[in-house]
Amino acid sequence: MFKVKSFGLLGIDGYVVEVEADIGKGLPNYTLVGLPDSAVKEGKERVRSAITNVTGGFPIGNVVINLAPAGTKKEGAVYDLPIAVGILGASGKITKSVTDWAFIGELSLDGEIRRVNGILPTLITAAACGIKSVIIPYGNGEEAKFVSGVNIFTAKNLGAVVSLFSADGGGADIQKIEPAVFENLQTEVGAAADMKFVRGQFVAKRALEIAAAGGHNILLIGPPGSGKTMLAKCFPTILPNLTFEESLETTKIHSIAGTLDGDVGIVLTRPFRSPHHTASGMALAGGGRNAKPGEISLAHNGVLFLDEMPEYSRTCLELLRQPLEDNHIVISRVNATVEYPAAFTLVASMNPCPCGHYGSRTGKCTCTRTAINRYLSKISGPLLDRIDLHIEVDQVTYDDLSNTKLGEESERIRERVSAAREIGKRRFENTRTYCNAKMGTAAVHKYCVLSTECERVLKSAFEKLHLSARAYMRILKVARTIADLAGAEDIGAEHIGEAVSYRSLDRLRKGVR
Repeated sequence: MFKVKSFGLLGIDGYVVEVEADIGKGLPNYTLVGLPDSAVKEGKERVRSAITNVTGGFPIGNVVINLAPAGTKKEGAVYDLPIAVGILGASGKITKSVTDWAFIGELSLDGEIRRVNGILPTLITAAACGIKSVIIPYGNGEEAKFVSGVNIFTAKNLGAVVSLFSADGGGADIQKIEPAVFENLQTEVGAAADMKFVRGQFVAKRALEIAAAGGHNILLIGPPGSGKTMLAKCFPTILPNLTFEESLETTKIHSIAGTLDGDVGIVLTRPFRSPHHTASGMALAGGGRNAKPGEISLAHNGVLFLDEMPEYSRTCLELLRQPLEDNHIVISRVNATVEYPAAFTLVASMNPCPCGHYGSRTGKCTCTRTAINRYLSKISGPLLDRIDLHIEVDQVTYDDLSNTKLGEESERIRERVSAAREIGKRRFENTRTYCNAKMGTAAVHKYCVLSTECERVLKSAFEKLHLSARAYMRILKVARTIADLAGAEDIGAEHIGEAVSYRSLDRLRKGVR
């Protein structure tokens, strides 16, 4: 019997899978056990053809492959290479020890080793488990450059692997991965959009700066063509750069989902996900038979943009409630229950009414009050309470559009945002809180102490708008961020007043202008 190490995935974490290969006497047969899924089962024919084409023949006998632990479902084609190595080891074609090695890869019929998803989390698991060396597909080489603590080698075909572990000690086609410097790659990334090209909309740009500084969710309300989508697309350009730890965690998710750029190998910019309003709940939350990440998780450490939010189904919108509160989403299926991180900033847009011109300074609204209320009620109160800033975005004027003077650059806004974030980091040092929007109740009471004047302003707004307890806490958090941007130690009445002014949808619901 011959044993080979490989890896499986559960959520964004890997686990060691031991491939046991045994060739016994009897009629030629090939049995695969250990809860393999269809992709693993079909790998039997890929492995058989690859071994035959590389070595000249498949071993004759009763071939039995066991994937341990036997009680865990094995998914995907990543086990082709370790199964082939196990069979070749059991048949004597591989003579050197592979005890300190692990193998990952899909095989083609001619023995080529093809790129697979989920390499980054499996390599991190390999380093944590003390495995010394791993052979992966050549196409995953860029992704592997950012993992330390394990020797990583790439191979283009099965023949190169056989040569490395055979008696002649070849392996010339096996290449060792050299580590890359994350900071050097970041300097090569340019912004796709910039706030300097946004005409007018000073209130909206100010609100986006506050949202970026405190990690707050934001809703843009305005008529069609007012620039809501452009503002949303510029929002990532004022967010702080990804740290290496954030980049690795984000890359894990995109690697598993198969959306990672193989030429770069790591996520260098904050994700911006904008699913269509016809997307299903499974597409947003993730799931399917194998519980893969959805748009909510793919936006982790970045932005989830919902354009025309009321057009999404009620089921999809309510899916957002748990991740907005807990920063993760739990997907339960028959085969497995997995948890994916989902710490994103929600940026949403909507019209103020069905025709889009309610309250506009340039258009005339033709909607009845009943129609407006019905339209606004598509967003539930509990979900609305989880959105900190509601901003009215009106049509820009001809003078705004014809003005050739550019606005403030995103880089300058980002500097202020990063300075405010640094204040928050020092405030929340040695805690799991990383921005004002994620403060718990105890932290709010500690860091959002109000003066008598502040209490008066907030009480007036609370009673006039009939705010909920959650909305009350959100206002305090936004006020804390506004104070941080101003460099103020304490929250002032002006900070509370500005925070309250960013509750436009509460006023629309109550008919207050």
